[in-house]
Amino acid sequence: MTRNGGRLLVECLVALGASKSFGVPGESYLAVLDALHDTRGKLDYVLCRNEGGAAFMASAYGKLTGSPGICFVTRGPGATNAGIGVHTAMQDSSPMILFVGQVGTDMKGREAFQELDYRAVFGTLAKWAVEIDDVGRIPEIVARAWTTALTGRPGPVVVALPEDMLTQATAAAPLAGPPHIVEAAPAPEAIASVRSVLADAQRPVLLVGGANWTTDGRAALQNFAEGSDIPVVADFRYQDQFDNGSPVFVGEAGVGMVPHVKALIRDADVILAVNVRFGEMTTDGYTLLSVPLPRQKLIHVHASDREIGKVYVPLLGIHAGPNAFATALSPVRGPWASWRAEARQAYEGAFEAPAQPGPVDMVVVSAWLRDNLPEDVILTNGAGNFTVWPNKFFKFGPKARLLAPQSGAMGYGLPAAIAAKVAFPERTVVCFAGDGDFQMNCPELGTAMQAGAQPIVLILDNGIYGTIRAHQQRNYPTRVSGTTLQNPDFVGLARSYGFHAERVESTR
Repeated sequence: MTRNGGRLLVECLVALGASKSFGVPGESYLAVLDALHDTRGKLDYVLCRNEGGAAFMASAYGKLTGSPGICFVTRGPGATNAGIGVHTAMQDSSPMILFVGQVGTDMKGREAFQELDYRAVFGTLAKWAVEIDDVGRIPEIVARAWTTALTGRPGPVVVALPEDMLTQATAAAPLAGPPHIVEAAPAPEAIASVRSVLADAQRPVLLVGGANWTTDGRAALQNFAEGSDIPVVADFRYQDQFDNGSPVFVGEAGVGMVPHVKALIRDADVILAVNVRFGEMTTDGYTLLSVPLPRQKLIHVHASDREIGKVYVPLLGIHAGPNAFATALSPVRGPWASWRAEARQAYEGAFEAPAQPGPVDMVVVSAWLRDNLPEDVILTNGAGNFTVWPNKFFKFGPKARLLAPQSGAMGYGLPAAIAAKVAFPERTVVCFAGDGDFQMNCPELGTAMQAGAQPIVLILDNGIYGTIRAHQQRNYPTRVSGTTLQNPDFVGLARSYGFHAERVESTR
C-alpha cells in the first residue's frame, strides 16, 4: 500500500500514541492537515490563533501528561512565532515535537518565500533539529524524534517537513507502536554510596525537580524522605512534584526565594539533588553553591549524563532516571530532626502574610482557593509579580499540578490552561494571569471556545507591567517609562469569546 508523506507522518504519530496536537494551519503542510481529517477522535488537531500559543500548549501538554506535546506550524514566520514555546519546553524539560512546514527541496538555499534553515535556527534551542528530505525515512526520523523528546532530560525536538516531500508517495510502512524504553537504574554501589554520605550528614537537604516523574516514583521518593526525616526543597516551579502536605516538605527554591529556603541550601552539609538542572533561580544566581566546587557535599542524580557536572562538580554523580533512583532508596536516619522541623515550621509560617493594600486582598483570595479548590486542580501561570500567589501561597497535594514556565515566559498561563483542559476536560483548571501577561495570548480564548476547553482565568489587573516597574523604580526612581498599560474591558472581551466573566471589586 502506498500513501503520501503527510498521511504516513500522521499514521506514525497515531501508532506512537499521540492523541492531541496543537497548531496553526499553513499551506506548507496541507498534506498533513488532509491526513488529520481522518483521525478525529484518535489524533485531534486543536486549532490555535497564534503559533506561540500553540507551541505553549504543546509544551504544557508534554509537561502535564509525560507524552510529547505535538505542534504543527507553517514555515518562516510560523516557526519563529513558535520559538518561544520551544525555548520554554527546553528550560522546563518538557517533551515536545514541533513539526514545521518547509519550502520544497527544489527551492532550498535560494532564500525562497519564508525559507529558513531550521537546523541553524533551532539547533541551540531544541534537543534536536532535523529535516526529512526522503519520504521513506519518515518512520525512522519520527520514531527518533519521539524517543529523543522523552528520554534523558526530556525536551523539544523540531522536525522540518519540505512541502514536496509530504506529497510524495511511498510504500514505507508506518510504525507499529511506541517504543518501550526502560529507565536507567542506579547501580547498587551507587545507592550504597548515597547512604554512606547521608549517614555522616548533620544538615542534609533533598532537592527535587523535573517533569518526568511517575506516580510510583513520587511516592517512593516521599517514602524515603519521610522515613529519613530529611527536609525537601522543590526546584523552581516544580513544587507540584512533591506532596506539600508532607511534614518534610519545606518550600520552593525559585524567584523570590524565602529566607529559610536560602538558608537551608546555603547551610546544608549534604545536598541530594534528584532530577534538577541547577538553573539560576534555584541557586539564587549561582550564589548558594559555589561554582564549580560547592562547599556542600553534592550528590547529583539525573537521567541525562550531560546535566551531571554541567555547572557543579558533584561529590557523587549518578546517571539514573529519577523514578528508578527513588525506588531503589531506603530510609537513612540521622541527627537532623530539629533541622527538618524548624524548616517545616518556617514553611508553614510563610503563608501568614499580612493583609494587602487595595480593595482586593490576594492573601484572602489565596487562602480561599487553598481551602476550596479540588485536590486534583491544575494551576497555571505565565510571568509577572502575580505569580507569587499560585507559586508561594498554594499547597500542592499529591494530585494537584502546576504548569508554570521556568523560562519566565509571559503569556504561557492561558495556553497552558487550555492545553490542560484539552488533556483533562473533567478537571478544574485555574489560570493566574497579570493584565500584561494575559494580553500576550488573549486571542487563544477563541481556541478555548472552539475546543470546548475553557479554564477559569483570574486576571490580576494593576494597569502596569509590574515586575519591570519594580525594577525600574529601584534603578531609575521617579522616571517611569514604558510600563503603564491602557487595558481593554476584560469582562466584555471574555464574554465575546463565550466565557462567563465578572469583575471582582472587593474581597470584603
